[in-house]
Formats: sequence, structure tokens, C-alpha cells
Amino acid sequence: QIFQLKYDYHNAKTLIKGRAMGEDADRLLMAGGRYDPGQLAENFARETLGETAPAFAAAVLQAKQLLADTGDPQLCDLALDRACYAELAQLAQETESQFLIGYAALMTDIANLRAAVRIARMGRENDFLAQALMPGGTIEVQTLLNAKGAGLIEAYRGTALEGAAELAEKAMGPERGPLTAFEKACDDTLTAYLEGAKSVPFGVEVVVGYLYAKESELTAVRTVLSGRLAGLDGELIRSRLRNTYL
Repeated sequence: QIFQLKYDYHNAKTLIKGRAMGEDADRLLMAGGRYDPGQLAENFARETLGETAPAFAAAVLQAKQLLADTGDPQLCDLALDRACYAELAQLAQETESQFLIGYAALMTDIANLRAAVRIARMGRENDFLAQALMPGGTIEVQTLLNAKGAGLIEAYRGTALEGAAELAEKAMGPERGPLTAFEKACDDTLTAYLEGAKSVPFGVEVVVGYLYAKESELTAVRTVLSGRLAGLDGELIRSRLRNTYL
């Protein structure tokens, strides 16, 4: 279920915002989650999510009401993201697998680093960042709220994301360059962690490694196709490809 969560929460965001805009967004739903997207859309239309996990159902209702009250889709997304990562941490703890617990913590660290960078580039205040940051990572939320510029590098110093944090500083600098290298570094850090599954002959690590490898392959295909459609040259496309899990 750990790898299925993101598809369920993506579908929740799609259905909530589609309903708010009065549009049929079913074409944007993705398979691969715990719940069949067609059935989820049907249940959502009937305003019943009784067959889903209580945490998921509660998050959908909260996000839906939040969007209705504020009209801000970002706040809706943030509420669902927080619920997604909370479920991720809970499921990892329930397995009692240190590998999966570490995976969940790293995923949270990556999400928080990305949030800090993007919100800084948007010029938003710490109040908004506080809503975006999620507990459960190895870096305390308050540490990230206090970090600005080089402070972000210091917060991640000695961790697997130190290199990504250094690229983040450049992306947050006066020139505000593209986030391509930073995003790639984040994804490559996750790949490096999951490569630890290669040394385990049996266990949950094997399944996790296989699922991640398949997702990595699909990501690579999408990167190549989108690059070609955009008219990018081969060298630039190759520079954007993530490290592969082999």
C-alpha cells in the first residue's frame, strides 16, 4: 500500500478540484492506487467514501470543505499532502521494517525540502511554509522554518540530501535558475536509498525495489517523450534523466 498512496491522493485532488470547477476530471484519474479510480469517482459523486481507509476519507472531506471555505486550491492540496505522508509514516511503522520506516522519513525530508525551496521562490511567508511542512522526517519542522538560504544547507548537512540542499540554494538565489538539477538530485537520493534493497535476497525490500524500478522506467520514458515533443536535443534530455535502479 505504501507505493499506492500517492495515486489515491492524486485522484482525490483531481476529483475535489474538478467538482469545484464544475468539470469532469475523470480523464485525469490514475490507476495504481488502493482504490479503483472509476469506483472512487462514483463514490465521490454520491458523497460516500465508506469503503476507503478512515484516514483517507477524513482527509478528502477536510480538503473538500477547505476548498469550499477558502477557494484556495493550494490549501486543499496541502491538506491532502499532509494526510498522505501521515498515512505513509503510519503504514511504514506498522510493517516494523526499518527499511520502510527510513524510506518514509526520507520521502518526508524530500517533500519538505522541495516545499521550502518552492515557497521561498514564491516569496511566501513562514506562515504558509508552516502549513506545507510535514512532521515525520529526520529534519525537524522548526529547523526548516528557521532556515533561510545557506541555513537550509546547514539543516541538511551530513544527510543524504546535502547535495540537493546545495543545489536548492542556487535555485533560491537572485538569478532564480531552473529547478531541474535540484529535482533530479532529490529523486537520485531516493534511488540511492532504495538501492539498498539489492543486497537483500528475501523480504519486503525486494518488492519495494521492484516497484520502484518499474516506476523509474516509466518516469524515464515520460522524460524522453516530453523532451522530444518539446524539441530538446538528446544531450539535454539525457541530463534530465534520473539515475536508474538496476
